[in-house]
Amino acid sequence: MLPDFRVRQRDYLLEISRALTQELDLEKLLARILRIAIEMLAGQAGIIALKEEGWRVATAHGIAPAFLSYLTPLLAEENVRELNLNELNRMLKELTYTASMGLLNGTALPLAAHGQVIGVIFIFRNYPDLFTPNDRVLLQSFADQAAIAVFNARLYGEVSYEKQRLDALLDSAADGILILHADLTIERVNDAFEGIYGKTHDELVSLSHDEVLRWASHPQGSTLNEAIANGWPLTPNATLYVEGDLERPLPPPLPVGITYAPLLSHEGKLRNIIVSVRDITHFRTADEIKSTFISIVSHELRTPVTLIKGYASTLRRDDARWDKHTISDSLAVIEEEADRLSKMIDDLLDASRLQAGGLSLSRGDVALPSLAKRVAEKLTSQSGQHTIVTDFPENFPVLLADETRIEQVLINLVSNAIKYAPQGEIKISGQVRPEQVVVCVSDQGPGIDARDLPHIFDRFYRSTNAVKQTKGAGLGLYLARAIVEAHGGRIWVDPQPDSGARICFSLPR
Repeated sequence: MLPDFRVRQRDYLLEISRALTQELDLEKLLARILRIAIEMLAGQAGIIALKEEGWRVATAHGIAPAFLSYLTPLLAEENVRELNLNELNRMLKELTYTASMGLLNGTALPLAAHGQVIGVIFIFRNYPDLFTPNDRVLLQSFADQAAIAVFNARLYGEVSYEKQRLDALLDSAADGILILHADLTIERVNDAFEGIYGKTHDELVSLSHDEVLRWASHPQGSTLNEAIANGWPLTPNATLYVEGDLERPLPPPLPVGITYAPLLSHEGKLRNIIVSVRDITHFRTADEIKSTFISIVSHELRTPVTLIKGYASTLRRDDARWDKHTISDSLAVIEEEADRLSKMIDDLLDASRLQAGGLSLSRGDVALPSLAKRVAEKLTSQSGQHTIVTDFPENFPVLLADETRIEQVLINLVSNAIKYAPQGEIKISGQVRPEQVVVCVSDQGPGIDARDLPHIFDRFYRSTNAVKQTKGAGLGLYLARAIVEAHGGRIWVDPQPDSGARICFSLPR
């Protein structure tokens, strides 16, 4: 070869050396290597095939689309995928010679890095291989440099993919996550922690752990500083858990459970600490509901049971003779308390069914005016201090609903009105709208305290006054809301300009 051509070959080697350090995008790098190889070998076209699970065309230049569309599936065939480098080169040379009717030859440069064959550069040209030993040394140096560049670009691609996957994992996690340096400064936080804490990633990075994770009161479990003072993380149980109220820039403090997991080097030195912050508000709420449930149920169940037992024991006394009137009154109290006990058990069962996946509905035609009238007549006999009336327009539409459940809603609303309004009129009224009907139950009592409005449909909620004045488990309005929503409607408290309470619900027509 001419000396100036050898100079150009060395220039090509220098260029691929620069590519090794400058280009880490695999697709761009392969295209660059192929262009250099075609120029270096005075070729007309070329491909680079990489060996992964099998052989595949990674990049091509100057190849007719028809030939490339034939070559690509050919390399993917099972019998071709198992070929070694020499067999693949022989196949490509024969294919080139046949496809060009003897006009083109093929020259192959194997790509091997770290003792592993990763691919081949195959150049199409119109003259045979005539290389001196020195030329072959230069060409092999070029191929080795190219292989290392491809190997590094692949490795970089894998690292980039793993980083993207880690980023996606962190940002999609529901729990807040912080990554701490060994000196306990913040390296990174995810989106969930930004939402929990109320500050952005940029505002939190480089702050110390103690500046961000501060407790409103001493938490349950050892704090991070206490654990480190006792030898953590080089202790048998490396995972640390602590639970308490986390102070935030904007109050109130948030109940959280924090898990600390150390990341150690091969030498056993602390590199990072992975901190997982979980909002445990709903667990606290569940505990509070459980306590409330036990308190209410134990009280509300004890009362009717005590009365039933007391009257039954009195009637069974051998040393007394009771007149018919006394026996009748006593049995009436027993029956009334048994009914109350039965209703409370039914309500508790309904609440349990809701927690387990919702109420089942048995839908049929329901005439609300007639249903409301029956409820009014039924409950009027239970209270001599109230007048219960209904007010529905003519031609009120028949609904497709569960009549038993809608009756339960009306009974709960009217019973509440009877309990909380000492006397006066209780009205069940209806309105017809284009896509729904609205039913309201109003009374002439003191109304609902504004502080109770956000909570009256919550399970087991009872206001302070309600606890003092009336009996109940706080399930009536909770179940009413669940039944209405199961029908596709909604329930709300309608503000009253005067006195009294007015609760309305809608049902789709």
